[in-house]
Amino acid sequence: MVTTTTPEPSNGGEWPALADWRDTYASLHLRTQIIGKTRLALAPMQNHWWQVVLYVTARGLTTSPMPYGGRTLEVELDFIDHQLVARTSDGVVATMSLVPQSVAAFYDDYLALLRSLGVDVHLWPVPVEMAAGIPFREDRTHVAYDAEGAHRCWRVLVQVDRVLKEFRGRFLGKSSPSHFWWGGFDIACTRFSGGPAPPHPGGIPGLADWITREAYSHECYSAGWWPGTAGMYDEPAFYAYAYPEPTGFSAATVRPGAAFYDGTLREWLLPYEALRASADPDGDLMAFLQTTYEAAATLGGWNRGALERREPVGRPAANR
Repeated sequence: MVTTTTPEPSNGGEWPALADWRDTYASLHLRTQIIGKTRLALAPMQNHWWQVVLYVTARGLTTSPMPYGGRTLEVELDFIDHQLVARTSDGVVATMSLVPQSVAAFYDDYLALLRSLGVDVHLWPVPVEMAAGIPFREDRTHVAYDAEGAHRCWRVLVQVDRVLKEFRGRFLGKSSPSHFWWGGFDIACTRFSGGPAPPHPGGIPGLADWITREAYSHECYSAGWWPGTAGMYDEPAFYAYAYPEPTGFSAATVRPGAAFYDGTLREWLLPYEALRASADPDGDLMAFLQTTYEAAATLGGWNRGALERREPVGRPAANR
């Protein structure tokens, strides 16, 4: 017997508006850092720190399974029922509600939840990639949790994840999955030329330079979406950059017309609201990804003939 549960429809269209949610964003960013640090503590090392990321699901964001002794642990932030759900491979499930509460209270509740599952893990209790991060146990400033705002943000991530996965399928070379970086609260996909890169200069606030140099050990092009950063570019936007940045990248021809190069960030940006206003958001986003990639790869001397898929991949017969 099949049972289907359908929640109330969401408002705001396929690419939803993000408004009046900045306090929730700040609080949610710190909560995702706490969950992400669980991956940092438990998951085996992978190149470019890929083992620490979160992934978009049909309900929210997940760690995916992490080893813990002879068991595995998975933690999901559910932005439909607004719960944190932790599951182990021996069938135990524990939950806590996502509600307005301080980061300090959330941190303590989360560690208590893990202990109830028999999981005792040491987390580095300080935010990263923030100029003045408050240690989690001392943070009683960030309290907000607006369920609708969190839900809308997740719906944006769902749409971006969908397009990034299609974009990734056009590349034959080494490429990251579409994944969520909790340090910067951004979802991204990265392509690699196959060649080594010069040592990254570092300088990212709240992040040791040796960590950054592992992340950028090889030539790459990366693109994604984030809700903006106060004092830098404080609006939701898509971004694209290359490391090392080839000469002429900032002057490349990039579509759509709303895209522009930010000399401070050294990235191409496409404002999220400009995409929402487009008659073809998916097409414009794919154009932004493709034209920024082509600029990075061509100007950077990548072997595009060997790295790019020339013909579209056919769908399985059952899906035609």
